[in-house]
This record gives sequence, structure tokens and C-alpha cells, in this order.
Amino acid sequence: MEGGSGAYGAGKAGAPFEPVTFIKKPEVITRLLSLLFAIIIFGCISAKGYAPIADHRCFYNGDNNACGYGIGIGVLGFLICITFLVLDALFSQISNVKVRKYVVMADIAVSGLWCFLWFVGFIYLTSQWSKTPQSQVLSGRDNLQAALAFMFFSIPTWGISTGLAVRKYRQGVTEDFGAADSYNNPDNIAQSSNPYASFGGEVGQSSYQQSPFTGTPDPPPATDRPAY
Repeated sequence: MEGGSGAYGAGKAGAPFEPVTFIKKPEVITRLLSLLFAIIIFGCISAKGYAPIADHRCFYNGDNNACGYGIGIGVLGFLICITFLVLDALFSQISNVKVRKYVVMADIAVSGLWCFLWFVGFIYLTSQWSKTPQSQVLSGRDNLQAALAFMFFSIPTWGISTGLAVRKYRQGVTEDFGAADSYNNPDNIAQSSNPYASFGGEVGQSSYQQSPFTGTPDPPPATDRPAY
């Protein structure tokens, strides 16, 4: 299906882009927060997550995988946010409804996955931080704790993004179902196939009156019989 009608939470294709309206959208606000949190997380771990010695040991209980996980998920989350912000800005310009559907489905899958990955990362790094001897943390304690805090904050922001994408998907499916239902309604089909039915009554009933020339015939004239 192609055309200018709005679908999946967006207006009609070809509508002018309004930056102020775009920034105020809930999905854009939550994505900007997720982007900011991702920068803080991988920035804090990259700057202060490793000991300034030859072995480059991670301060999260010496587990370099913990630091690598936080940095990797943070960088990928940042790139994902940038990608979907661009798609959000161009979404109303997409005239193909199927393409809109695929974008929304991708948003659901990716946002849901990153919500789960941040939850796992928060549990993982918090566990390692609780096992870390504080005497081994030479510097950057606040940065490491900030990374944990913003991992926790990232869980609801990505969760909200998932919920908003699900709402857009349901809205689009409801619109498609309504259009298909009106098209497949037998009453609508019968009405469209017999446009003259309204002049003679309901569909299936005779729309013509009885011919004025087919009345009751007059009885034959009586004839006089001869009397005997």
C-alpha cells in the first residue's frame, strides 16, 4: 500500500518537517536520553575504568570483560540512537506503509533487546563492583559508580522506547485491519456492485412496480340465449 495517508503514528507523507514538534515527541525525548546515558556510560568506563598500569586491568574486580561489556553496549547503543533519530525525522516522509511497518518492527526489536542488555549489564557490573576491594581502586571511583547509575537509568528509557514502538505498531495494524474489514464487508461489496439499489429499495428486492397495463381483465359480455 502506498499513498499519502498517515499510518503507524505518523502524518501524511510529504508533510513539512517541524523541528520543535519533532523534539517534543515522546519517542524522541526518550531516545535522546538513552543517547546521553550511553555517552556517559562508555565515557566514564573508558576514561576511568582501567588501572593506569601495564596490564590495563579493569577496576570492576579486575574483570576486563565487564569494562568491555559496558563500553561495547554503550557505543552500539549510541549509534542505534543516532540511527533511529534519523529514521524518526524521516518517518513521515516515507510513503510506503510496508516500509513504515518494518521500521517500527525494527524499533521494537532493537529497543527491547537493548533494554534487556542494559539490565544484564547493570546486574553484571554491579556484582563485580561489589566484589572489588576498594583499596585497589586508585582513582575514578565516582566515574565507575556513575556508569552503574546510568546503566540503571537506561533500562526504563529503552523500555519506554519499546512501549512507544509497540503502540505505533498496534495503531498501524488497527488501521490496516479496519481498511481490510471495510473492503471485505459483504454489505459494502453489494452496495458498490449495485449502485442503483437505493432507487428501488433494498438490495435483492425488485425495484420495479407492476405494469399499469396488466390489470384484472374485464369479464366477457353476457349473451342472450334463445328461449325454448
